Amino acid sequence: MEKDLTRPVFIIGHKNPDTDSICSALAYAYLKNQVEGGGYIAARAGQLNQETQYVLNFFQAEAPVYVADVMTQVRDIEIRKTEGVRGNLSLKQAWNLMRRLGVVTLPITKEKKLEGLITIGDITTSYMDVYDSKILAQANTQYSNIIDTLEGEILVGSAEDYYNKGKVLIAAANPDLMEDYIEEGDLVILGNRYESQLCAIEMKAGCIIVCEGAKVSITIKKLAQEHNCVVISTPLDTFTAARLINQSMPIQYFMKSDNLTVFNVNEKTEDIREIMGQKRYRDFPIVDKDDNYVGMISRRNLLNLKRKQVIMVDHNEESQAVDGIEHAEILEIIDHHRLGSLETMAPVFFRNQPLGCTATIMYQMYQEKGVEIPKKIAGLLCAAIISDTLMFRSPTCTAVDKAAAESLAKIADVDIEDLAVDMFSAGSNLSARTAEEIFFQDFKRFSVGNIQFGVGQINSMNAIELEEIREKIVPYISTALKESGLNMIFFMLTNIIRETTELLCCGANADTLVKEAFQLPDDSDCYELKGLVSRKKQLIPALAGMIQQMEEMR
Repeated sequence: MEKDLTRPVFIIGHKNPDTDSICSALAYAYLKNQVEGGGYIAARAGQLNQETQYVLNFFQAEAPVYVADVMTQVRDIEIRKTEGVRGNLSLKQAWNLMRRLGVVTLPITKEKKLEGLITIGDITTSYMDVYDSKILAQANTQYSNIIDTLEGEILVGSAEDYYNKGKVLIAAANPDLMEDYIEEGDLVILGNRYESQLCAIEMKAGCIIVCEGAKVSITIKKLAQEHNCVVISTPLDTFTAARLINQSMPIQYFMKSDNLTVFNVNEKTEDIREIMGQKRYRDFPIVDKDDNYVGMISRRNLLNLKRKQVIMVDHNEESQAVDGIEHAEILEIIDHHRLGSLETMAPVFFRNQPLGCTATIMYQMYQEKGVEIPKKIAGLLCAAIISDTLMFRSPTCTAVDKAAAESLAKIADVDIEDLAVDMFSAGSNLSARTAEEIFFQDFKRFSVGNIQFGVGQINSMNAIELEEIREKIVPYISTALKESGLNMIFFMLTNIIRETTELLCCGANADTLVKEAFQLPDDSDCYELKGLVSRKKQLIPALAGMIQQMEEMR
């Protein structure tokens, strides 16, 4: 699947990442950026363990960015950048703007903050509803809006002032009758009759609108100034002016400002989908983390949302992947484990080799692409191979892994044994860590049939350190089982030098499973598995095979 060049691609390992997961992500991101010109970001789905942190510090490498999940967010939707408008925009201007933009909703903003929304429905309702003659003043209508709506010009007064007192009326009667219904502050629409204009001013009208472009005498203008009466001239006839004048009212008088459904750019699309389905609105405003207005989305935008783009390294099982992987667009999978249950929406580049470490595959890919391996990257990949193969003692280790590590060590100018001792010492120095932190720092979930189980592992070259870790883990393991929601749970205390593992277990039939899988005597209370150091190649296949047998016998 081709990469969308407008979006980043996260290269990410499994949850509770180990050294191989972190270093392979960093190395592959560098390689992809060199070959394809950028846009690839090394990421991690969990916290670094102490071994990995030591490796990063030793080779002066930045940790991959932390990504809690890869679910799509509102920011991944194509947000329509409808500009916010000011609240004193007239209904007429808003209507024309909506038609020009082809939208049905306008956001009203002030200093980037959302004040409200107005829809075409709101505007049509304002036209159809019967308002009293004081609505123009109640809406606090600016004279500039009236001038624009009536295509007129101001002769006396300021267009920036507001009409906010009195009623609107048409001076159709003679001056004697006008005196009975014109009150102070009224807006009077009239024609070219001097007497009518004079009467309206003398009755303290707030504004007179002279229609049909009739000339206004100097005397009337002077009197209007003396009486603080605004004079506006319009080319429209009296009927048309009266019909259109309510369109000059500001949209803020009609906008919706209470109980708005507003989404943040960081909200998950799965969370907003249901809310959008419950509302009858066509459009929804979007704000950023500072509550500044960003744009608008509609339901149909969800159909074209841009899923997060991901390359998975060092795993291919959904249970081990970053949260929300089912919502992401997986581009590639680079791994060395057994095939899991992960499904993709489209064909992907999938490279899986029976090697001891993903970093070895990365080394091969650098050679295949003809890209020189920088000293720092070489050091990271070498450390990853040492870690995953337990310094070549794991049965998963191949001659290819060892050769790659030796070649990388030369580039990085490091001694493999010295680096291994320091790495494993850092990884097993867990005196300051809680039992929970130790238990889940290198923990993976597996599923066989209807049984779900998890396996944690600590590697050390020091038997005393392993015993101290055991004292912390044993009282906690039952709590770990309960909190994990798994059927069974196991923990490997692996002595790298002696090439043995003490296996702790908890859960229904967990003891029976271990005894049957490794043919241990029934009276065993300590499961020391000699020659077993690999979770992937030795422990998981044995447990999985025995679980399948037990399931078939039921």
